[in-house]
Amino acid sequence: MLQEKQDILSGQTALGIEFGSTRIKAVLIDSRQLPIASGSHEWENQLVDGVWTYDLEAIWKGIQDAYAKLAEDVQEKYDASLTQVGSLGISAMMHGYMAFDKDDQLLVPFRTWRNTMTSQAAEALSERLGFNIPERWSIAHLYQAILNEEKHLPELHFLTTLAGYVHWQLTGEKVLGVGDASGMFPIDPKTADYRQDYVQSFNDLIAPKAFSWTLEQVLPSVLSAGQSAGRLTEKGAKLLDPSGHLEAGIPLCPPEGDAGTGMVATNSIAPRTGNVSAGTSIFAMIVLEEDLKSRYPEIDVVTTPVGDTVAMVHANNCSSDINAWVKLFHEFSRLAGQDLSMDVAYSMLFKEALKGEKDCGELLSIGYYSGESITGIDEGRPMLVRTPESRLTVANLMRSHILSAFATLSLGMDILTQKENIHIDRILGHGGIFKTPEVAQRLLASAIETPVSVMETAGEGGAWGIALLADYLNHSDLSLAEYLETKVFATAVTETIAPEADDIGGFKQFMERYKPGLELEKLAVDLIK
Repeated sequence: MLQEKQDILSGQTALGIEFGSTRIKAVLIDSRQLPIASGSHEWENQLVDGVWTYDLEAIWKGIQDAYAKLAEDVQEKYDASLTQVGSLGISAMMHGYMAFDKDDQLLVPFRTWRNTMTSQAAEALSERLGFNIPERWSIAHLYQAILNEEKHLPELHFLTTLAGYVHWQLTGEKVLGVGDASGMFPIDPKTADYRQDYVQSFNDLIAPKAFSWTLEQVLPSVLSAGQSAGRLTEKGAKLLDPSGHLEAGIPLCPPEGDAGTGMVATNSIAPRTGNVSAGTSIFAMIVLEEDLKSRYPEIDVVTTPVGDTVAMVHANNCSSDINAWVKLFHEFSRLAGQDLSMDVAYSMLFKEALKGEKDCGELLSIGYYSGESITGIDEGRPMLVRTPESRLTVANLMRSHILSAFATLSLGMDILTQKENIHIDRILGHGGIFKTPEVAQRLLASAIETPVSVMETAGEGGAWGIALLADYLNHSDLSLAEYLETKVFATAVTETIAPEADDIGGFKQFMERYKPGLELEKLAVDLIK
């Protein structure tokens, strides 16, 4: 405790704050890169006029609450007031559309990655550029707005992501880490900047509209990990800590997306390594040795925080339906006079899933809360389907929900391993779904037919990852890979589970129902309003 307190008092710490889909988390690490305090704030996106969004007030209330709870944690644990930190980093959900005018006013409500209303633009841009542009990407949102002739476009002055917006307000700098930028517009791995030929092609495409801006004028500047991205201003310090205790002048690392911070938090930035980040959405990141041979609508091509090429399989839906069912059982426990905590409810139900039949007793869960581009479905309708002969038990039900969380991801991973023959040395899982030991790890291994490792820090997730990137500002004489290997993970404890044949067989049986079940999902979208 003496070491941690000394680091706090001397500012030998790094603070990472990540905006997840359902939680904003702040993590403080010490000079040994270990988490020593944390704070979090629960929040939810809203479906407003058919658009998934968060309003600006929720963003700032959330980050202030998470920081305040972190400061309280520091005070309680170390009897110290948090007035300074050595470095700071902001990360958030990638993609989406935050458009501002010349007076820094938001032009339309924030459109998150969860929206799937850009299929026309994504398809047209993918064809024009010869590069897969997913529906979630910022450039797809921009071009769809152009196709829709939205009235705000002549006033556009700056376009960024959630992480880029928060960083801009804290520092005044309109910049973005290369990993997050790669979810806005394609990146050239040779320059770690936007592909200039694609930029010119887009400008030529929209030239008839005669806007007063060009693409390069409205996009944030791109920085790589280890580069300075500005300092916390007086205004920014008050935004983060309205109590006024936090001092200005803290250096910030480039703001990053949750994909990049997940790679850092699992030491998965070297070729042939990968990670699976599982939360509201789920995505696998595989660092490539060479470019993909073909273009696939199911595969994003993005980058690590230092600009190396990554194949990303992103599914919009993962844990939302699981969360809903756990809350249902939690409510029942309260009615039964037990009133289990949510943590206990999750642990009990997850462990029960391993007792289920390998094929889930022929139950079929499809946990789509929102649309899913990989499977071509525009909206979500969570559903549970069974025949009269299906075995409806808690164990089978929970196993079905967890396998469903991995099902869409497995469809994209099959492309990489079977069509592209990509070899993966290791997959590391992180995110809340891995908090209960073994369960999700074992079932994911069966879904992707690859050993899955989980580190003891898996539950810290991307907030720890962006704290590490902030700390890396003090170690940029090393490559990021060297920093992670020698400073962070040299003594990391890792548990690895290899897939078992009967689990693989059970998942394949589940997928035999899941794939035709997607036709029911499409019907539900059409019929159930």
